[in-house]
Amino acid sequence: MSDGTLSGQFFDAAIGLLQRVRDEEASSIEAAGNLLADTVTAGGRLFAFGAGHSSLAAQDVVYRAGGLALMNLLTVPGVVGVDVMPATLGSALERVDGLASAVLDCSPLRAGDALVIISLSGRNALPVEMAMKARALGVRVIGVTSVAYASETSSRHVSGTYLKDHCDVVLDSKIAIGDAELTLDTVPAPFAPASTVVTSAILQAVMATAAGSLADRGVEPPLLRSGNVDGGHEWNRRVFETYGDRIHYLR
Repeated sequence: MSDGTLSGQFFDAAIGLLQRVRDEEASSIEAAGNLLADTVTAGGRLFAFGAGHSSLAAQDVVYRAGGLALMNLLTVPGVVGVDVMPATLGSALERVDGLASAVLDCSPLRAGDALVIISLSGRNALPVEMAMKARALGVRVIGVTSVAYASETSSRHVSGTYLKDHCDVVLDSKIAIGDAELTLDTVPAPFAPASTVVTSAILQAVMATAAGSLADRGVEPPLLRSGNVDGGHEWNRRVFETYGDRIHYLR
């Protein structure tokens, strides 16, 4: 337990969420990892997408030492991170109908691929439409979201549905509405969000499961090594040469 400091309380809250996810989402994490392994074995490509801060978890599994080399970032201009000016434009673009369809029509995604969509609330038009459109294209979808939002907020998609309604596998981050773990009498608003910590951990657990699933099938997982260890660049070069047609961040 913490020493009562705010930093200690935050760590306790984050650890509690991670323990809940570990215990309550184990079967879904296993299913998601196996889905990715199925895709790799069948010759498909892997993609990840997240808007705003959800993009941080998506980027964390792309071109990552110890991660699957085949994981590509699906980008939507203006919503990947908070580099767009003004930053509020990114939030506005998440609510634009038709944007996801336009992006997927111009993307390399095709039937047989897998797409991980990360959206904390899962209520905005962009992630909902992206999941719907991707599945219509024959792409399998893993959604990482807080299911609680679907019971306590209204959908911003014309269908009235949420990301969780259009996925082959749903991973519930357990994050409370508002994504703020701490309160204090002298602070007028809740603070200390934990969604990035939890979502990134979920995805790394999925990647670990996928690697193990591939190994169990006798398939060497296409993993990257750190370029900061001896032989790392040479190892990665061989992986890139073997799987270059499925790695889009090199082009």
